[in-house]
Amino acid sequence: MFSTAESQFAIAAVREAALLTRRVQQQLVSPALVKGDKSPVTVADFSAQAIVAKRLAETFPEARLVGEEDAGDLTTSDEGRQTLADIQSFVAENVPGITTDEVCRLIDHGNAQATGTYWTLDPVDGTKGFLRGEQYAVALALIEDGQVVLGVLGCPGLESACQVNLTGPGSLLVALRGQGTWASSLDPADDTWQQLQVADTDDVAQTRIFRSVETAHTNTGQLGELSTAMGVTAEPIPMDSQAKYAVLAAGGGEMLVRLLSHSRPDYRERIWDQAAGSIVVEEAGGTVTDLDGKPLDFAHGTTLATNRGVLATNGKVHQAALDALQSIGA
Repeated sequence: MFSTAESQFAIAAVREAALLTRRVQQQLVSPALVKGDKSPVTVADFSAQAIVAKRLAETFPEARLVGEEDAGDLTTSDEGRQTLADIQSFVAENVPGITTDEVCRLIDHGNAQATGTYWTLDPVDGTKGFLRGEQYAVALALIEDGQVVLGVLGCPGLESACQVNLTGPGSLLVALRGQGTWASSLDPADDTWQQLQVADTDDVAQTRIFRSVETAHTNTGQLGELSTAMGVTAEPIPMDSQAKYAVLAAGGGEMLVRLLSHSRPDYRERIWDQAAGSIVVEEAGGTVTDLDGKPLDFAHGTTLATNRGVLATNGKVHQAALDALQSIGA
């Protein structure tokens, strides 16, 4: 099914990285964690980026990686050096003998320019979800000339791509442009794949809208206005990270939206926050645009500079959502 070298690499790399982040979450995240302490997710972020960069360099030595992290702060303070030691310890479980210097070089391998053909990675999308022991995703995408052509999501807290199961095997989703979206387990021994399809719902009132658990991620007040303008009566689905895209692609909801916060009206989405998820939804039959109905354009560096926000739906409620967005001035 996935016969290209690129798809085989991405599947293996995301699976390995997602399982590594799960180990970090299980070993470092606890109820006793001091509020505001992000060290576990920092370890997971950097470890996952190092692993993906390592596998990319082994498979495609000339390929470029645009990642979210860089190793600059890991060697300039005692706290940073302790974090680096923890990262090295986890990465060494997959790459025996690796040194802290090699780990830093791998992390910084993700500092390429976002032009032409390149990979983009969000090693742990959903910081707060990770720290709560809930939903997060490892997101990797291949971009060619401004268009996402391959996307892979690793979602350790989902089962069958759409059901919350924090102790289950996790889900792996793969989307290839023109070849659909497929889901399997994060278990390396599981080689069964199921093609995903968005929900067939065209009743706007029954639209299940994903709402971020973290209120800072979107304009929650305006999201309520949008729901009212659409006449939605269905209960929303609270969920963070690109795991929302996975559930949308699998038919577990109909709409997610990234509105602009009043405090940050000029904010533009980062490419790694949207690339993998957007193709996963599109190849499952959904529609993804910005708030003005324009396709997402990944040809302008590390941000979606020409797009305002994001609207992703099952396609059948998309126009109703766009109309409602215009009516409330979003």
